[in-house]
Amino acid sequence: MFDVVRDNPRSAHPTLEGWIQRDLATELFKHAGLDFETLKKQAQTRGFKPVELKDQRLSASYQVKSDVITSHNVVARLEGSKHPDETLIYSAHWDHIGVGKPDARGDTIFNGALDNASGTAALLELARGFAQGPTPERSVVFLAVTAEEKGLLGSEFYASKPLYPLDTTVAVINMDGMNPFVPSRDFGIYGTAKLELLDQLKSVAAQSKLRYTPDPKPQAGYFFRSDHFSFAKRGVPALSYAAGQDWEVGGVAAGKAAADDYTAKRYHQQGDEWKPDWTFAGAARDLGVLYALGQQLADSRQWPNWSQDSEFRATRDASAAARK
Repeated sequence: MFDVVRDNPRSAHPTLEGWIQRDLATELFKHAGLDFETLKKQAQTRGFKPVELKDQRLSASYQVKSDVITSHNVVARLEGSKHPDETLIYSAHWDHIGVGKPDARGDTIFNGALDNASGTAALLELARGFAQGPTPERSVVFLAVTAEEKGLLGSEFYASKPLYPLDTTVAVINMDGMNPFVPSRDFGIYGTAKLELLDQLKSVAAQSKLRYTPDPKPQAGYFFRSDHFSFAKRGVPALSYAAGQDWEVGGVAAGKAAADDYTAKRYHQQGDEWKPDWTFAGAARDLGVLYALGQQLADSRQWPNWSQDSEFRATRDASAAARK
C-alpha cells in the first residue's frame, strides 16, 4: 500500500489491513452466528453500526518493509487584495502511472495526456488568467498535486498539512481530464454530492448555456477517487469538474462514444496520448466557466457549504467561527 508519511500513522490506519476472499468472509460470519448477505444490506443504510465478529481470531506473523519515495506538490499563490487570509484553491494532479510492460506496439510509456496533462495545462491557464486580470479580493492558490494515481497522496499531504488554513479555504475546484474535442452543451461533477458550490457552478455555467447533467456512473466511485475528496472529508466544499457528453456537434451519441472509447482503449493505458485532432475547444469553454466561478468566489463574502444532509456538513460547521 501507499500512504503519505504521517506523524501518527495509527490515527489513519489500523495496525493491520488486508483483503480476504468472499467465501472465507462468509464462513467467518457464519461461525460468529451472523449472515454475511443480511449485514451487507444493512451496511448500505445510513443508521448501520459496526458489528463484532465474536470469538473470531486471527493469528499471524508478519514483517513490515517500508520505503520512502520523495515527490513534490507545486503550489502558486496569488495574494488577495482585501482578504488575503481567505483562500480559493484550484487543483489538478500532474502525475500519471509512469513506465510499465509494453503493449502490442511495444510502447512502455503511460503518458497520461488526458489524465492528467490536460488538467495540469488547465491549471496553468487559470493561473495565467488570474495573474493578468484584476487582483482578486481573496487569495487564489493553484495546486498541482503529485501521486494521485497512488491514492490521492499529494492532495492528502496538502490537506493534512495545509499551507493555508482549511477553515478559511472557501472552496476547492479540481480538474481531472478536460474535454479536448468540440464544446458540449452540458457539464457534470464526479459523484452525486450536494453542495452550494455546485449550485453556484450551475448558475455560472448557465450563462454560457451549459446545463448540469448528473454523473452517469456514480457507482464507479469517482467522487472518492479524485483529489477534491482529500478536502471534502475535512469539510471543505470541493468538487471535481467533469466535461459533458452532449456535444454541440454529434450530440450525446458522439460524446458518449468518445468517452467509452477513451475508457476502453486509453484510460490508464499507453494509448492516453496527444491526438492531432484535439482542438481543445471544449476545454476552453469549460475553463471560461471555471474562471468565472473562481472570480465570483474570490471577489465575494460568500462561504458555500454542503447540504444539510451531507456527511461533510458537520465537519465544516464545526469551524464556522473562523469564517465570521
